[in-house]
Amino acid sequence: MAILGGLLLALLLPAFVSLGLWQWRKAEAKTALQMELDTRSHDAPVALPTTPADVESLRHRRVIVRGRYDAAKQVLIDNRLYQERAGYHVITPLQLEGSDMHVLVNRGWLAAPADHHVQPVAAVPSGIVELTGIAVLPPQRFFNLAAQPTSGWEAVWQNLDLTRFRSAVSYPLQPVIIQLDPEAPGGFVRDWPRPDERADRHRSYALQWFGFAIASLGIWAYFLVRKP
Repeated sequence: MAILGGLLLALLLPAFVSLGLWQWRKAEAKTALQMELDTRSHDAPVALPTTPADVESLRHRRVIVRGRYDAAKQVLIDNRLYQERAGYHVITPLQLEGSDMHVLVNRGWLAAPADHHVQPVAAVPSGIVELTGIAVLPPQRFFNLAAQPTSGWEAVWQNLDLTRFRSAVSYPLQPVIIQLDPEAPGGFVRDWPRPDERADRHRSYALQWFGFAIASLGIWAYFLVRKP
């Protein structure tokens, strides 16, 4: 019985510890991103270059851009919740003034109509605009509920796929997304989530897994030393 318990412990203990460390690292990574955002976003805004930008140097920095929106290539990112309401993130490419370079601007959250088959109207400012926002990295991992089209243009997407966007337009795109400042005109709801959102929950999960590891070790030790 002790041998069987030891074998079971040898399987469970590393698994529990590994899961705990995984959750703890996720919490630490989110906390580090929040600290970076808090530091960089308070610096003076920098002008977004018209040549391909260095992602790491711009991440979480406040940028200022001037140009013209391309309303024809605006997309709505579906299934975005705000205060438990369904809606969309409005993504509009902006052509940088004096260049063919574009950058995608997340203009905020827009509520979905009661009939989800009806697309909301997301008006696009015309003419030259000047705006500020925070440069963030596009999502690297996402899950599509259905196969996404490889040709043609769709006004509603499940996820913001920068690779797909690049293949659908004829102009170059910067490798960052601008989250439009809440005070900037021409946007919608911009209560942007914090990078460290749910970090405390990850730590709680980590402590639970570590607790399972300690409990497993304690139970095995109890049965090992108790008298027949």
